Amino acid sequence: MDDRFLLDGPKDAGITILLAHGAGAPMDSASMSAAAGALADAGFRIARFEFAYMAARRTSGNRKPPPRAETLKPEYLEAIGQLNTTGPLIIGGKSMGGRVASMVADDLHSTGKIAGLLCLGYPFHPPAKPEALRTRHLANLATPTLICQGTRDEFGTKDEVDGYGLSESIRFLWLEDGDHDLKPRKSISGFSTADHLRTMAQTVQNWANSLGT
Repeated sequence: MDDRFLLDGPKDAGITILLAHGAGAPMDSASMSAAAGALADAGFRIARFEFAYMAARRTSGNRKPPPRAETLKPEYLEAIGQLNTTGPLIIGGKSMGGRVASMVADDLHSTGKIAGLLCLGYPFHPPAKPEALRTRHLANLATPTLICQGTRDEFGTKDEVDGYGLSESIRFLWLEDGDHDLKPRKSISGFSTADHLRTMAQTVQNWANSLGT
């Protein structure tokens, strides 16, 4: 393992979760750090990494748009190889990071290299463009998958996603009034972000245990 990764959670955890960031925010964003912390508190070993374009922003300051998600698949596979875990591995990420992971998941799962896929705020479509779906490969996804999504996520609300024809391998945790970062409006939902993160982590723990890892 190298310094490419930002690590949280016990070193002797039974399961490692590898997470990639979203299109516009780095691996140490407030949202990713909060999610990683909640998952680490639930007993997982969490490894976060950055795609090259995002890592380059730290030194160059160049904020050119991210590359197309499918072009990042080799980088995700490279990160898995560099992580070099010996125990069960779940891959995934925040938004685009989870989308990229979903594109490589089936080949890895079919060969026993990963146990499952975890997506935090999946980008089902761009904001305000519900017709531009990013779901074709999800219709036949065979990898056990958990998507944690806010009900008012502008990248795919519960009402929208309920109408998609998605694989039966995909399970959902819907967090009431959560946005793309799973944050609710407490005055409306009665829940806090901390509440939703605890629910997310507990649900991931229960789901991971059900995978037989």
